[in-house]
Formats: sequence, C-alpha cells, structure tokens
Amino acid sequence: MTGYSTDVSPGTGGIVDSHHHIWDPAKRPHEWLVALPSLNRPFDLSQLEQVATPLGVSATVLVQVLNDPAETEEFLALASASEFIAGVIGWVDLTDPGVGETLARLAELPGGDKLVGVRHLVPNEPDPDWLRRHEVRRGVRAVSESGGAFDLLVSTRELPAAVHLAEHLEGATLVIDHMAKPEIGASTWEPWNSLIGQLARSESVVCKISGLVSQVGRHWDPAAVRPYVKRVVELFGPNRLLFGSDWPVCTAVATYDQVLGLARDLITPLVGQEIDAVFGGTARRIYKLASVP
Repeated sequence: MTGYSTDVSPGTGGIVDSHHHIWDPAKRPHEWLVALPSLNRPFDLSQLEQVATPLGVSATVLVQVLNDPAETEEFLALASASEFIAGVIGWVDLTDPGVGETLARLAELPGGDKLVGVRHLVPNEPDPDWLRRHEVRRGVRAVSESGGAFDLLVSTRELPAAVHLAEHLEGATLVIDHMAKPEIGASTWEPWNSLIGQLARSESVVCKISGLVSQVGRHWDPAAVRPYVKRVVELFGPNRLLFGSDWPVCTAVATYDQVLGLARDLITPLVGQEIDAVFGGTARRIYKLASVP
C-alpha cells in the first residue's frame, strides 16, 4: 500500500504522534509478543525518530504497554532526557485507594512533569464490566483530579462499560484509543457504531485515529477503513480527534509513512486548521502540551 500523501502541512507546529510504544522483550517480558515474531524484538526511540521526524513529526506521546509500575518509571526517565517525547501515558493500579498518592510520587520523579495520563489494558480483564466497578471509577477520578487524562483502551466487548464510565465521570478527559477497535476486518458495524456514538455525547471524550491497519491485517485496504474513520469524524469533529501511529505495532502490516498518509487521506473533507487539530492541536490541548513545537 503506497502512494499516500504524508504532507499534512501543520500550520501551528509539527505533527504530534499521540500514540506510540517502545519495548525490549529481553529486558522486560511481553508475553503477548511471543505469537508476533516480527514485533518480538527491541524497538527504541531512535528507531522511531528515524522514520517519523523526516515526515514532520516534532513530538510524541509515549504510551504504556504493560500494567507494570516499573515500566512507567522507565518511560518517565526516558522522557526526561528527550525533547521528542512530550508526554507519557503510564500505568497505575486504579483499584488502589492510594492511587492519588502514587500519581503524586510519579510526578516528582525525573520526567514526572511529562506524565499526562494513565492507561490500563482493559481488554485483558476477564470481566467486561471492569470499568463499571466503583474502585475503578474512583481511580479514574483521581487521575482526572491530578490533571491527567485516562486513555480508554477498549474493544466492542467493553464499550458498554466505557459508556457507563463516561456518564458517571462527567468532565473527566477520556481518550478512546484506536477508535475502540472496531472489527474492520470482519466489516462489523454494530454495536460499535451505536456505542461509540453514545460515548461521543460526552464533550470530555476524545478519540484517537490510531491502530486501524492492525485491525485489518496485512491485506488492509483503505476502502475497508474509510467508513469507520468517516463515522468518528462525524461524531467527534476535528477538535476531539487525535492522530496516533501505534508504532511499532503498525510495522507488522504497514510502514510509518503509510499509516500517516492513510490517516491524512481518510480525514477528508477536513481542511486547514481542522487538519492541524487532528495532527497536533487536539493532542496539545488534551494532554496539555502547550510548549510543544
């Protein structure tokens, strides 16, 4: 898949990639990578910079991979030494009554000023209603009160609980990762369409255009992805949409420039400042990256 334009011509600064990862399986076990040989190797920040900066990416948000506090501290330390990483989405135990104190401690670490949010691997929870739990809601509220966002990693199975969370935490910034993982490869439309529509009713919920090629697989086709992106553009509008590459997960099926170009082509008919918002402005505002070029 080639031939996409990667010129997003951001008028308010460089592109912000709001969703990427790094990992080293030899340093910290990643069981989920065992079945993915092309990804089961180290991916570091320098590799991302090599492919992203020539395309106009000036800053990124590094997102947790493991429900592991040590990984979060490692990411903050990396961010403290990097101008390229503008923000970190870490992990804390949301069910811990002391989550507020944990967030305060992390904020004091090197790079702690770049902790802009928290994420949990919700699809890994056996209970599809995990997000409905009182202690989880209390934890997400603590994240919000600390000034951070909660990255909402869910699939269709967990979407009803995500809707419940948004309805009971009015004002908390919730960032839907990967458009809530619609089953694009199976051309499944409902109940994803109805449920993400319910989430969009909350003005404090925003959505990442990310991870889409991975939902289709190696033979991804823009025509298959287009209706889903069109729907979130209709629901959220440019000021509540963010671009994320989901690098290096995307490399199993596409190159970085293909992912960036696909997102650019699929958000038409947005123009001008609307495009700027998706490729940087919304991320700067939502994650409070005011100083990012």
